[in-house]
Amino acid sequence: MNTTTGKPVHLAVYDTLADWETGHATAQLARTGHEIRTVGPSTAPVRSVGGLRIQPDLALHDLRPEDSALLILPGADLWDTTDDLAPFARTARAFLDAGVPVAAICGATAGLAREGLLDDRAHTSAISFYLAATGYAGGARYVEADAVTDGPLITAGPTEPVAFAREILRLLGVYEGEVLDAWYRLFHDSDVAAYAVLEKAGAL
Repeated sequence: MNTTTGKPVHLAVYDTLADWETGHATAQLARTGHEIRTVGPSTAPVRSVGGLRIQPDLALHDLRPEDSALLILPGADLWDTTDDLAPFARTARAFLDAGVPVAAICGATAGLAREGLLDDRAHTSAISFYLAATGYAGGARYVEADAVTDGPLITAGPTEPVAFAREILRLLGVYEGEVLDAWYRLFHDSDVAAYAVLEKAGAL
């Protein structure tokens, strides 16, 4: 079942963003008909930690929850070294308040913790004490898992880009059940048997 609203998925981009954390999600979404739009602090180019130069499609101040199907927040060194990305966490609050999903991985989870968005939601990250260092009040809701979905919020640690993508694909209704499980097994475990399931379902 595909429950896409026809609205684009927005990928936050900023200097030092971790290239590897969102590629599985955005590539699979694009291949299944979802428009991916990048949103930066401004429309000035940014550069990823891997040196990729990215020209944002729009500036953060022009992004409205009602115009989006999902906001994806990748990790970046800047989440832990400056307050420059705090506006993205505040935007995540606006999205969640409006019932629009947010998916955060790695350092972005710390940004959400500082914003108070993980205090009352089940979540995960790189490791529990990484988030504890933010001083947030949500330690009791931390889950040791590859990725966690609580309502409209997805969180994951930096070593789980495939699980992160799995939860995004599930939340947006791109794949479900056996097909979703096969997709995860193929890309996470290199399970050749999963290929046949995806081929039969037309999901390759």
